[in-house]
Amino acid sequence: MSARVADAPGRGGAGHGFDEAWFASRATAGVQALKAYDPGHDLVAFRRRFGELALVELGSNENPYGPSADARAAILDNLHALHRYPDPLGGDLKRALARVHGVGIERLLLGNGSHELLMQLAQVFAGPGLDVVFPRFGFAVFALATQAAGANMRIAEPLPRDAAMPLGHDLEAVLAAITPATRLVYLANPNNPTGTWFGAGALADFLGRVPDEVIVVVDEAYAEMADAPDYASALALLERHPNLVVTRTFSKAYGLAGLRVGYLVAAPGLVAVMERLRESFNVNGPALAACEAALGDTAHLRWACERNAEQRAALAEALRARGLEVFPSQTNFILVDFGVDAAPLEAALAARGVVLRPMGGYGLPRCLRISVGNPDENRRLLGALDEVLA
Repeated sequence: MSARVADAPGRGGAGHGFDEAWFASRATAGVQALKAYDPGHDLVAFRRRFGELALVELGSNENPYGPSADARAAILDNLHALHRYPDPLGGDLKRALARVHGVGIERLLLGNGSHELLMQLAQVFAGPGLDVVFPRFGFAVFALATQAAGANMRIAEPLPRDAAMPLGHDLEAVLAAITPATRLVYLANPNNPTGTWFGAGALADFLGRVPDEVIVVVDEAYAEMADAPDYASALALLERHPNLVVTRTFSKAYGLAGLRVGYLVAAPGLVAVMERLRESFNVNGPALAACEAALGDTAHLRWACERNAEQRAALAEALRARGLEVFPSQTNFILVDFGVDAAPLEAALAARGVVLRPMGGYGLPRCLRISVGNPDENRRLLGALDEVLA
């Protein structure tokens, strides 16, 4: 052993200096500045404490109605092949997606959830010395992806709060934040965590003013649930704007969060470059089959989205009746401003087995994000909330 290694500070294993700080000092600059994604709560521990039937989980924006029966059957039909690798190309699922969206399969890339794809976009197209622009109240992964790539975050501040679109994306502010060093812009429509959205005309105008060399990513995780008259997917604008990327997921409306499948739709050239970084076999076999089956069961998707819209409206009305500020939403969650620090309220609800999502990490300490549950879950939420507010 060399003298340099033998005499190194902390040499000797665990407890002798090889702690998180030591390893962090050897990580890349982007990772050194990074904080791990915060899932909110240890839900497994909560399930063990309260039991799955007693726990009201309204913090993760899941579909309380679950996936299509066809998707469940497809999973079971594929369990016999677990010793085989899945299709590395995801061909059958891509062909099904191509039919649904009217695009060529060369425009599609599959991911282990859209989270993976959002991270990879920054890995491929951003880096040290380059800028990534996203709104202040955008999805948390936008910041994580930017920092992990070592790029500069340019955060567009929101509009002053108004009744028309409180906390919504200010597309003018996003445009103003773009610099010659900008390589990526991240948006979400509808947006997480606010539930707000921007209309088709606003998006088309925005894309027409973004420089061609800037890639615009529109995350549409909640698009299937949006029913506002002015909402439209960015998919219709792909032909006109080769610098546009649209990401989607099977975790929300399709009720397949546990399988972790997402996809992006973009120009074939962009997809080809992204393929260079894609991990081999990044979507498992049962997941590929289940998502293909879910796409074919349009009746279940429509039914689940209709139930979500009904319960979203009823829950929002009930919360407003309690004097709370509820923001407009086109998703399966609503953002609620309690007018005071919401952390004690959130903790008191969690102690009663009702799990919501705190918003302090987003700079919204008075707010909680509440997933729209089924009627029974929403009744139990409101009952617990009345106890806490009293």
